[in-house]
Amino acid sequence: MSADQIVIIGAGPTGLGAAWRLQERGHTNWTLIEAAPEAGGLASSVIDAQGFTWDLGGHVLFSHYRYFDDVMAAALGDAWVEHVREAWVWMRDRWIPYPFQNNIWRLPDAERQACVDGLRALEHADASKPATFREWLLRSFGQGICDTFLFPYNRKVWAYDPSALNVAWMGERVATVNLPRILENIALERDEVSWGPNSTFRFPLHGGTGAIWRAVQQRLPAERLHFNCAVMKIDSRNRRIETARGETIAYDALISTIPLDTLLTMIDGYEPIKAAAPLFVHSSSHIVGVGLKGTVPEALKTKCWIYFPEPDVPFYRATVFSNYSPNNAPAGHWSLMAEVSESGEKPVSMETIVDDVVTAFERCGFIERANVTSRWHRRLEHGYPTPWLERDDVLDEVEQALQAANIFSRGRFGAWKYEVSNQDHSLMQGVEAVERILTGAAERTYNGEMSSDLTMGRI
Repeated sequence: MSADQIVIIGAGPTGLGAAWRLQERGHTNWTLIEAAPEAGGLASSVIDAQGFTWDLGGHVLFSHYRYFDDVMAAALGDAWVEHVREAWVWMRDRWIPYPFQNNIWRLPDAERQACVDGLRALEHADASKPATFREWLLRSFGQGICDTFLFPYNRKVWAYDPSALNVAWMGERVATVNLPRILENIALERDEVSWGPNSTFRFPLHGGTGAIWRAVQQRLPAERLHFNCAVMKIDSRNRRIETARGETIAYDALISTIPLDTLLTMIDGYEPIKAAAPLFVHSSSHIVGVGLKGTVPEALKTKCWIYFPEPDVPFYRATVFSNYSPNNAPAGHWSLMAEVSESGEKPVSMETIVDDVVTAFERCGFIERANVTSRWHRRLEHGYPTPWLERDDVLDEVEQALQAANIFSRGRFGAWKYEVSNQDHSLMQGVEAVERILTGAAERTYNGEMSSDLTMGRI
């Protein structure tokens, strides 16, 4: 397969990854259009009026790909802060290291025993394939751990009950259990904190996560990048895009990073797939930043992010954002950033959410309200692509129709695959889409065939 004019919609990690690869390959007939005034998408950052830097969520950078590492090095050089992950759970007025299931020794006696009983009962669990995420959790962790942590936490983070999610998305994101090891941890009262693909990570020294993507943008030819340029309609039969500025842009192949449900409503001339748009399920995200005067409290000095399963706390996760870089807060200040999910099943009040977050931080003993100097809030309509039960069947049908029109919908919400929606995955989806268009190569990331050794041929 080959293409002449390639148009990219969106200057987030996926769109920039596609542009980077085209430039690297020497393919000069491409255009990138972006509705926002600058690059970054959901990986953008904001500096508020008080001088605090905020990301649009708790982003950290770790990589499955050498190619991604090379792009990061080209973008920021050595302007990074390296971190060893410290992730914790706050519940029952105490700290429990992540992953929760390895550290249940810290629970109150009755809950700890219920968790152990649930784990032991797994020896007699149903061995058939689980149909839902809820079933998978029960069969993997037992009733006690699910009731104590996994059910309430997952309802908060997804904004849907785990019974409404499929089992295709998890990959390496959920640590399974080793009962003898857990019992040993209980006997020794030993913490176990090293599990996970992101046990170490890095963060930009200046400018938040958005600094990465602004730097990538600056290394691309400005004449091919068009900002403040929103798409209004896509004529898939004649392969033309109409923008809000009244422009018409022709394409031979289109790489779109617009949320897939939105993209389907824009396509004119391919009516059958428009009916799929309302089927797509997502949650929205409220990002609330709280800037404070003073220094980070001792209990939070080395922590990175914290999970909150209990219902009286509105956020499911908080990041000690000033710990990520000393430049994320003005001198003499520190910051916390909370994430709150929203859906039709889990409404959130725009009028009260910021004060609700501040109140919860205060109730947890993390802050004193008198020290708050900044309150920042951003609502993201598309926060998480939800892997609902029928997702894969719907995606397969939509993907076939889009491919027939030479449209490649990729990225966090373009692909609608949560399991490959980190920044490294997203950039590589753009890179691999270009390779498919130009050479017919397989898109390994989009198809879930990731490898830490995946590299692209150097040009």
